[in-house]
Amino acid sequence: MSEKRLLLFAPAAFSLAETSRMTEIAKEVRDHPRASKAFDIHFISEGGSFERLIEELGFPITRVEPRLTEEQIARLMAINDEEKFGAVYSKREMIAKVTGDRAALRELKPAAVVTGSYLSMPLACRLENVPLVWTVQSTWLPGFFGSGAGLTDGLRPVWLKHVVDIPIFWAIRSWMWYGFIHSVNQAARHFGAAPYASVFDFFEGDIALVAEPPGFSDQKLPPRHYYIGPLIPQETFELPKEFASIPRDKPLIWFAMGSSGVGHVVKDLIESFRDKPYRVIAPVKALIDGLDVDIPENVTVTGWLPALQVNRMADIALIHGGIGTVLTAALAGKPIVGVGMQPEQVANIACLERKGFAIRVPKSRDPARLVASVQAALERLLNDGDAKCRAADYAASIADWQDAAHRAADLLLARYAALQDQSVGT
Repeated sequence: MSEKRLLLFAPAAFSLAETSRMTEIAKEVRDHPRASKAFDIHFISEGGSFERLIEELGFPITRVEPRLTEEQIARLMAINDEEKFGAVYSKREMIAKVTGDRAALRELKPAAVVTGSYLSMPLACRLENVPLVWTVQSTWLPGFFGSGAGLTDGLRPVWLKHVVDIPIFWAIRSWMWYGFIHSVNQAARHFGAAPYASVFDFFEGDIALVAEPPGFSDQKLPPRHYYIGPLIPQETFELPKEFASIPRDKPLIWFAMGSSGVGHVVKDLIESFRDKPYRVIAPVKALIDGLDVDIPENVTVTGWLPALQVNRMADIALIHGGIGTVLTAALAGKPIVGVGMQPEQVANIACLERKGFAIRVPKSRDPARLVASVQAALERLLNDGDAKCRAADYAASIADWQDAAHRAADLLLARYAALQDQSVGT
């Protein structure tokens, strides 16, 4: 085989889920009997607290300039979670970010860049003629958004659903365009490149790794999109003492909102668990840091836990709907109550609602309304034997898709290992 080439991973390192997806693939490439001989692994990051996870795994990392500030990350997360409306970056900020990314690409000369939501990297790769590999889910595809993104599933008659689907599609597309893509196109024009014609064109890369099992959303995949399965950490390790001490005298709720859950929503839900006939394990400590939360006796708040391991011990999952949390609960075979923070998460929950073991609760700015809806959904699923059976059956049907990182490594090896060295940029 030819000389080793560099495989560059570009996560949004302020997101635990995104960073975990990238490190799972990178670990597999490093340990893969053939891919490890074809690639050297390197990471690039614009900032975020989860850079430490990359370093703890022993991967080299280039910290590109300009760095994201805490204020920029908070704004990005708020816009992503529909807590604010606006553009994530200004034209000036995006030009600076693309310039920094281009400089790094020219120095590192990667065979390909693997990303998930590093917003400036796709344009930088296009300008430097570097192959881009997306990790995506099918609920990003235009066909899913065009059919209502799960929001209109219950509308009848069918013609009414089709009518309502149209404004929902354009509302989501407009939100994504103004919040995320508009500044990228301003930067593209600055560098003399054609802008992206649509939101969905932005997500076109050389190939796309679809991090879910077939049939999750029943969408037909476009060319160069490949199912790899749920891309989630699956290691088990010793649980913290506070988890071991939880009495098992009542049903156990797994309450996880990832690293992007909205703090005030998490606070309201935690306080609503008081005196309920179940216990709650909630790895949400980072999300309520600095908030005055009255934690009930039946709730155990922790830092990050091995999600799949604890999901399997719980009776129900109450989650925010990120693709990782949704598929972790699905692999664990547990019914789901989902409170999506933004359209993609709502869409992910809707996929399992269609399979009969999830309930989607709309996020509401009225805390009392949200809490009442969540509590009603939890009570319903705790007593729904059919939903529990459906969840277990679905888990069994996707059990063979748990080697997502290995599939990804095989695809990367087949696509990029044999490329000849070439100069990057001009």
